[in-house]
Amino acid sequence: MAQTDPLLTVLKLANEAEEQAALRLKAAQFEHQKRVNQLQSLRDYRLDYMRQLAAQQGQQIRADYYQQFHRFVRQVDEAIKQQLVVVAEAERQKQYRQQHWMEKQQKRKAVELLLEKKALQKQQRENKQEQKLIDEFASQQFQRRKLSTHL
Repeated sequence: MAQTDPLLTVLKLANEAEEQAALRLKAAQFEHQKRVNQLQSLRDYRLDYMRQLAAQQGQQIRADYYQQFHRFVRQVDEAIKQQLVVVAEAERQKQYRQQHWMEKQQKRKAVELLLEKKALQKQQRENKQEQKLIDEFASQQFQRRKLSTHL
């Protein structure tokens, strides 16, 4: 029974780690995009609200409505500030996951390279052995012919 190369086990583990890192990266990218979309929704909501006020320009607006409007806009602005922090954290997390995935990918490639190098060395040894056998066989044939022509 042929013994399996321990590097194959290392490669299998490296592949699994890379796949897990890729899944985490994809989740982080999705989360980041979700947070960016939420930020854009808040900005769009604020813009719509400001357009409503602009549409009422020239009309009489009650003072309490105007104060309530500005209070609400400040709350939306605060929500936007908070969402910017959330987006920045999601971006950091995405960058971290990207780096982590790239490290796992490099490790897998390094193991594959080692396996390829090992296979090449094995092939070279086998080729040398085969050439040695061919040379030995040719030498024996030459010796036999030489002996048979002298007899």
